[in-house]
Order: sequence, then C-alpha cells, then structure tokens
Amino acid sequence: MITRRLALTVFTVAACLAAVPSLAANGAVDGWSTFDRKAFAVAQQQGKSILVHVTAPWCPNCKAQKPILSGLLMRPEFQGIQTFEIDFDSQKDLLHAFDVRKQSTLIAFKGATEVGRSTGDTNAATLEAFVAKLK
Repeated sequence: MITRRLALTVFTVAACLAAVPSLAANGAVDGWSTFDRKAFAVAQQQGKSILVHVTAPWCPNCKAQKPILSGLLMRPEFQGIQTFEIDFDSQKDLLHAFDVRKQSTLIAFKGATEVGRSTGDTNAATLEAFVAKLK
C-alpha cells in the first residue's frame, strides 16, 4: 500500500523531472544559478526572495534535496524566488562569508535579511515549509 508521504514524494519527483527541460532553457543548470556576488547583491537591493543552496556533487542529502526544491520552485506560489547555488568544495570563501560549515545547507533571504536556514533536511513537507518563508 502506498502511503500519503510516498505518493507526495513520487509526485514531486515526477514534477521535477518534467520541469528540468524548461529550467535548462532558462540558462540555469537544474534551475539553479551559480552564485554570483553581483547578482546576489542586486537581488538583495531589489528586495527579492532569495534561496541559496550550498551543495556538493558527492552529497546524498544534496541530491535528495534538489528534485524536491526544483519541484517546489516550479509551483505558482513560489515563482519569482531567485536561486543561487554554492559549491561546497570549490567556493570556500563563500562558505566563510555565509558562515556555512556543512553541505546541504539552505539559506533563505528576503532582500538583505536572512529569514531562515536549514541543513541536511530531505523531507518534502519541511522543505516546503522552509521555502514558504519566502512568499
């Protein structure tokens, strides 16, 4: 018997897979822009909702988070959130600047104000609640 949580996870993953071609067409890999200090500063100055994902290609939590987050960001209520990805292995200066110690860290900003931080969470419901802080 399929549980409600499993059904939600399968639906979210399927939605993410369907969305990947359109995200790539926008010039971002998997819908995420590589972190750029200037673009981040502009987004903050404009008061945008921003989601930063500190990730590593070898990280199982990061791999689990990505399709869930991509699916959420495709939903109408989360459109307009600007996303940035920081590579845990190669962008150590940014880890220090954001005071990040672990990969699979998410940081939410509304403009220049940090409104939330999460590390290692792979639960679809709690990730949705986290992203909802940016509405």
